[in-house]
Amino acid sequence: MTPTLAEKIAGAPKAELHIHIEGSLEPEVIFALAKRNGVKLSYESIEALKQAYEFSDLQSFLDIYYAGASVLLTEEDFYTMTAAYVERALADNVVHAEIFFDPQTHTERGVAISTAVAGIERALAEGEQRGLTSKLILCFLRHLSEADALATYEAALPLFDTYAHRLIGVGLDSSEHGHPPSKFERVFAKARERGLKLVAHAGEEGPPSYIHEALDLLKVDRVDHGVRSIEDPALVARLADSRVALTVCPLSNIKLRVFDDMKQHTLKQLLAQGVAVTVNSDDPAYFGGYVNANYFATVDALDLSEREVYMILRNGFEASFVSPEEKQALIADLDAYWGPLDPAPH
Repeated sequence: MTPTLAEKIAGAPKAELHIHIEGSLEPEVIFALAKRNGVKLSYESIEALKQAYEFSDLQSFLDIYYAGASVLLTEEDFYTMTAAYVERALADNVVHAEIFFDPQTHTERGVAISTAVAGIERALAEGEQRGLTSKLILCFLRHLSEADALATYEAALPLFDTYAHRLIGVGLDSSEHGHPPSKFERVFAKARERGLKLVAHAGEEGPPSYIHEALDLLKVDRVDHGVRSIEDPALVARLADSRVALTVCPLSNIKLRVFDDMKQHTLKQLLAQGVAVTVNSDDPAYFGGYVNANYFATVDALDLSEREVYMILRNGFEASFVSPEEKQALIADLDAYWGPLDPAPH
């Protein structure tokens, strides 16, 4: 019996290039860690916390996101959180993940960056033994100053040596409004001089001009989100020509009201115009789904074809920060699994 497209997607090997590890903290884990560490939460129960996950915009989500992260105090906590994500990723047949973490969320509570990275690394090393390769990207919080980002970068420098196999880049996240990429030009220049990979959130709530800034001033290798690029035809053409990938997070975009309805999502239009869009989960514990759920919702709402889904899956591997040899092997595995494609429509 021929599998349905959903069944085929579920079993397909895939990459995840936009996942905030703190955003994978499920309510049950938050409460377990709060109990372990004696942290008092503002919510009386797991259900009460889940009911708070009705967001009006990015900032309303971030307020709860940072409160949830407050339970992370020890290396073991970061290990517990990351190990739970590894299980979810493996269940969705993610074979390569490039994971964001926010050190400033923890250092302001007195938790050293080395504590976070050691716990995350331990879980990712175990995941590697089970078929999930991974990289780690240190993100700066854009609502804080560039001076704070520079201090964070300097503090993390020894870790880029110790964990060179895993910690391979820097990113930029948190609230876009009023915090353009240009605010962080100097810290990105330092990271670029060191040879690190560069990514930045742009064009989620922020305008297309933020994507231009990320490309021209930060010189990013990938753009996280980027869905508002559709408003600037010249930008869409530039993204298509350069093959700078967009790490799109469909369920997140609906939950945070970037689009009112998945049928309005720009992913299919961008793909049709040659942009290297990928599908990812962002903060899955808060937005209602890990990678497979994002694929299912997008395919259903936008009526994506097998060929379009294959292109998105392939884009994920092509845009990943692995060696050319590893990339070829990942794409070969995808091709072997997916089988021959129907001829492209004319």
